[in-house]
Amino acid sequence: MFDRSGRSENWALLGAVVLLSGCTARQPALAPPTPAVQGPIQLIDLSEHAGVDFVHHDGSGGMRYIVEPMCAGMATFDYDSDGLIDVYFLNGSPMRGTKATMPPKNRLYRNEGGWRFRDVTDEAGVGDLGFGLGVTVGDFDNDGHPDLYLNNFGSNVLYRNQGDGTFSEVTHVAGVGNGELVGAGTCFLDMDGDGDLDLFVGNYLQFDYADHVMRTTDGIPRYPVPRDFQPVPDSLFRNNGDGRFTDVSIPSGMHKVSGTTMGVVCVDYDQDGDTDIFAVCDVSANLFYQNDGQGRFEEIGILNGTAYNGMGDENASMGVDCGDVDNDGWLDFFMTSYQSELPVLYRNLGTGVFEDVTHVSGAAEGSFPLVNWGTGLIDFDNDGDLDIFIANGHTEDNIDLWDRSTAYRCQNLLLLNDGTGRYTNITHTAGSGLLPVKSSRGTVFDDLDNDGDNDAVVLNSRERPTMIRNDTENGNHWLQIRLIGVTANRDGVGSRVIAFVGDRKHVAEVHSGRSYQSHFGSRLHVGLGAASRIDRIEIRWLGGGKQTLENVDADRLLVVVESR
Repeated sequence: MFDRSGRSENWALLGAVVLLSGCTARQPALAPPTPAVQGPIQLIDLSEHAGVDFVHHDGSGGMRYIVEPMCAGMATFDYDSDGLIDVYFLNGSPMRGTKATMPPKNRLYRNEGGWRFRDVTDEAGVGDLGFGLGVTVGDFDNDGHPDLYLNNFGSNVLYRNQGDGTFSEVTHVAGVGNGELVGAGTCFLDMDGDGDLDLFVGNYLQFDYADHVMRTTDGIPRYPVPRDFQPVPDSLFRNNGDGRFTDVSIPSGMHKVSGTTMGVVCVDYDQDGDTDIFAVCDVSANLFYQNDGQGRFEEIGILNGTAYNGMGDENASMGVDCGDVDNDGWLDFFMTSYQSELPVLYRNLGTGVFEDVTHVSGAAEGSFPLVNWGTGLIDFDNDGDLDIFIANGHTEDNIDLWDRSTAYRCQNLLLLNDGTGRYTNITHTAGSGLLPVKSSRGTVFDDLDNDGDNDAVVLNSRERPTMIRNDTENGNHWLQIRLIGVTANRDGVGSRVIAFVGDRKHVAEVHSGRSYQSHFGSRLHVGLGAASRIDRIEIRWLGGGKQTLENVDADRLLVVVESR
């Protein structure tokens, strides 16, 4: 047998594991029954009601090119500024040798309210036909309207939001096509604190059709592995402030290292006032780019403990999110991984280094036989701590022919935080939203119905997505915060909010790009438990500005404009 890296593995123990309940490989199976016991979080599947008829295509036609199972991410954002969060799905395109009577395209669904969504792709002008992998959202021109950047296999695409419900494609003018590379996670960030958004573009590996590798296991065809190809450096573009970008991958130091980037998140991990970049890599050391504050980066993954897991092993890393899981004031990372590996919870020790606390925290419970993709550190029950959502699905659609310990289609997982950063798997009591048995990829989380809790959308490979409404009822309070920069970038990307409630403090930061090649959470969400008021909110704007609000009422969306 071979794992994702192509290395020989001893599968004797795994071979004794029975096929997981709720998983199916090539043939669909009945979903597990609705649980008789309801847990503390209730997520409800509203896919049939929501009106989203998008179907994902991976472009496959039997050749098994490595990029096929890697697509795709997705995004949630309020594209038309009507106060409702909309949903954008990436799609693949036909690979060489694949015929399609109607080429698949990306699709944008406008939130109409009442958990109904309408396809507005054509009228908005965002139906890209490229092979979509990663996406991010950010107001790169500071005009008050969120723009879209797509990281494709092939030329990338930048859509500028016109502010009238439509977008214009400005890739060439902006200079961010990024060649003919294989896309991955991508993020907007203000790397130099000058008040506009720069662009990080993760690159997966060197691939064209001439590089294709045919692999088999016991004579059964399978996808090649990342080590069959050369890693490549990531790309970085500086915003010139005039609608154009300059490629600064070399002068910034980004091109000094190569990797197989998948998921990305940009965050001020050391609280020094600038934004760093964590790029998790597929079967190679993760890359952690530390910012010197001027937009020059040094890769320090080995030094700060994020290159490998706690056993010193590289992971087939997929998605990543960050948040303060133990409420100690420092942002931690959760990274998903491959079958027969554990996802990793990296605890930020506040000294510039991280510790792998996966085992002691229980943050990987139930995940070992599964391939993990999209993820989120999300407070689903508004109790003030971050739970974990993990989307699962194998790369191999015929995995059952040589390995019965796992499956192509599986349930996703939900792990409950007990308030101290320790987790319990509550998937089987969390409602119908966790029942679908799919092969999931990108996953996003936002309050889609403005009722004060986080909902979810999951992109499923080769199928329709899963639309999940949060119906948790416990009386807990919440606050959502939207930042509008004046000196800082308009979206407040990279700015930090600290909410003080009694003897607890809740830390959140605005990010552009996260999970598996996806984007969500432009509005910050803070669960408050029983507290109906926040004593004090401190805002640390990227660029150095500070702002304080006192005695803020809960259960509302708070829009904060940066004070001069």
